Amino acid sequence: MRTSAFLVTSALLIASAASALAAGSEADFKAAYAAAEAANKEAGSLRNQWTVTASALAAAKKAADAGDFDKAIASSKEAEALAKASIFQATSEKEAWKALEIR
Repeated sequence: MRTSAFLVTSALLIASAASALAAGSEADFKAAYAAAEAANKEAGSLRNQWTVTASALAAAKKAADAGDFDKAIASSKEAEALAKASIFQATSEKEAWKALEIR
């Protein structure tokens, strides 16, 4: 399970890094940050928020406050990818524990 979560996280991070190469604006940051917050909220509803997601959101906010929207967008997309990976982990492990039960 951890390997598949790692692979999903890696793929999402690579995709977000590739799309972050274009210069971003404040509007782009706000959209990326909103998507990351929504994914993190969903992870919270599944009771599986990762602390690294909160760190990435804080880094995004800090970069945006400094006017570095490229970095802020990249951190927002990283936070979204981490939140989505935590959602994947929560949903995949919801039933997977049954296979580990001693019978």
